Amino acid sequence: MVLSVFAYGFMQRAFLVGILLALIIPCIGIVMILKRLSMIGDALAHTSLAGVATGLIFNFNPILGAMAATVTAALGIEAIRKKIPRYAELAIAVIMSTGIGLAAVLSGFVSNAASFNSFLFGSIVAVNDFELLLVVLVSAAVLLTFILLYKELFLIAYDEEAARLAGVPVKTINFIFTLMTAVTVSVAARTVGALIVSSMLVIPVACGLQLGRSYRQTVLLSIGFALVFTIAGLLIAYYAGLKPGGTIVLTGVITLLLLFAGRHLATRLRRAKKPHTA
Repeated sequence: MVLSVFAYGFMQRAFLVGILLALIIPCIGIVMILKRLSMIGDALAHTSLAGVATGLIFNFNPILGAMAATVTAALGIEAIRKKIPRYAELAIAVIMSTGIGLAAVLSGFVSNAASFNSFLFGSIVAVNDFELLLVVLVSAAVLLTFILLYKELFLIAYDEEAARLAGVPVKTINFIFTLMTAVTVSVAARTVGALIVSSMLVIPVACGLQLGRSYRQTVLLSIGFALVFTIAGLLIAYYAGLKPGGTIVLTGVITLLLLFAGRHLATRLRRAKKPHTA
């Protein structure tokens, strides 16, 4: 019965796209979280809606518009961070406000509101061949870049100053990471939805951090969790008639809560086993 879901071409594409994104999203998310910039995904996702609206208004693929908007927004965040490094979160707030404002204004000129709304919560089962190809290319590029720059991204994630002293070209690596984040968010916004893509960047990594004992282990666990959430979420959504994007995220949230509860219980059991001293 479970395998019957693969009898449909649109579900085959949905699983392929979901698995590809599950491989790359945690790679972006873990660096963002360690850099204390976990909300950057939210800012870029909201800004991507301005690009989506632009694409719908001028009749070109909305994902290309979303890519242009997110790349511009990501570069804007990086530029503001350099001007006021002590208040990095302010850069995210400024760009998010700008993106939301532009999206709200431009959406009023979109003739097909249903097309625009599909990007709010995603439509992974409606991915066409061009969008599938785009996801494949972006996933391959992001994954390859992450592997090649693994050490450099690890260093700047923990301490940019130490990375600079170690000879890492911090500005160049940050620029490359900014582009990786922008294109990943733009393609993910189409599948899981612009309003919840930031959750996909954070939740699998948060789960990985609960169990991982090293950076490498946390990366692998985060990818594993993202794959499980995506596959389980798609299966549940298909058979229960739910929205795929929201189901994937809620599957992750429930898992994270269970991990929190499990760690709390394990801590209490360890304390209970300790011998009491007078």
